[in-house]
Amino acid sequence: MFADRKEKDKLHKGSILVGYDLGERYSQISYCVYGQEDVETAATVVGTEQYNIPTMLCKRKGVNQWFYGKDAVKNAEEEGVYPVDGLLSLARKGEEIRLDEESYDPVALLTLFLKRSMTLMNFIAPIGKIDAIMFTVEELDDRMVEVLLRASANLGLKTPHVYFQSHTESFYYFMLHQPKDLWNYQVIACEYDRTRLKTYRMECNKHTTPIVVLIDEQEYDTIVIPEDTEEETIRQDAYRVADERFLGILRKMCEGRIVSSAYLLGDGFREEWNKESLQFLCRNRRVFRGNNLFSKGACYGLQEKLEPGEEGKTHVFLGKDKLKSNIGMNVLKQGKESYYALLDAGENWYEVSKECDLILADDRELDLVVTPLNGKDIETKTVRLPEGFSGEAPYTRYHLKLDMSAPEKIRVAVTDLGFGDFFPSEHRTWEGTIDLS
Repeated sequence: MFADRKEKDKLHKGSILVGYDLGERYSQISYCVYGQEDVETAATVVGTEQYNIPTMLCKRKGVNQWFYGKDAVKNAEEEGVYPVDGLLSLARKGEEIRLDEESYDPVALLTLFLKRSMTLMNFIAPIGKIDAIMFTVEELDDRMVEVLLRASANLGLKTPHVYFQSHTESFYYFMLHQPKDLWNYQVIACEYDRTRLKTYRMECNKHTTPIVVLIDEQEYDTIVIPEDTEEETIRQDAYRVADERFLGILRKMCEGRIVSSAYLLGDGFREEWNKESLQFLCRNRRVFRGNNLFSKGACYGLQEKLEPGEEGKTHVFLGKDKLKSNIGMNVLKQGKESYYALLDAGENWYEVSKECDLILADDRELDLVVTPLNGKDIETKTVRLPEGFSGEAPYTRYHLKLDMSAPEKIRVAVTDLGFGDFFPSEHRTWEGTIDLS
């Protein structure tokens, strides 16, 4: 997100890359070495596959002593300890938190959790030695971008290579780095945390250039499995109902489609409650179970940001965080008409930006050519500068700046640069918005 493309900021082979999955209940940290394909996940207990870090803090009364993760969960029930759960939601809301007769900024508490949790990386690289990091969260809107910008800026990272992406995009990048036979056709992933099921279905349109990748997302709250404390007969009956409902969802997802592989994510799939649905999934498909797909996908996404691989060059993911159209202008360059690219489809809306200088015709109109990659027709969006914006000058240079305020909103800023000593600039700027929806 902060990446400055200067030569001095380029990474070298052997640099440490980190993918951080920041979740509402649990977080995870994966890492890799730049130039190598293998991605590992940091365990909370050395030598185990316990990757989940509870996204939680606790403060001991009267002293500046804080616990994070599993230690926070363990100490939360003690007398004289103040637990802080739901750090991500609290940071999004932005309301001050009262603890131990003091007020705390929720983003500062989230930053504290990030700093403490990243000590798990000390055996690989302390936070000041991390060369690039990608944060991934379930939903990435403008407020979450603002929160992550503030939190990451205060982490003490000594790198400009800090990026953000959604879980959906992390799923895409994870699959991009899997053997091709696993995603020759469509791929599904099901994430279940015992209270909510979220599904992802990825498909590639091989009739476009580049190949457009789309991911459909759905949520369900009708699948409930009981706690271990319930009686055996009650548990078995609940398992049967949950299995039937999950099977119905899977059949609907796979109906009329060829699915190459499926991924079952989250602690909700640890118990053997989904026998019928699992049997259905395993017919002519590869099925995987795990819970660190998103943090690994963040690492792979980071690799693609820094140096796109062959698949990354030929595929473009058009998620809801993405600009779905190429934006450019038809211009005269050295007397010949040519197309000038401004914004590229497939980029995250909160990262796109373009600035250039130009001379407009007498009508003072700027025509932007919008070329969608999702099958819609090419169209032209016209920006008309207000009457008298550039005074009486017959020729005027303009500075054009484009960025985005939302996935379908392009912000346009046009500044009068004048035309040398003959027509001095009045330094006026006109601002407007183009709606792509």
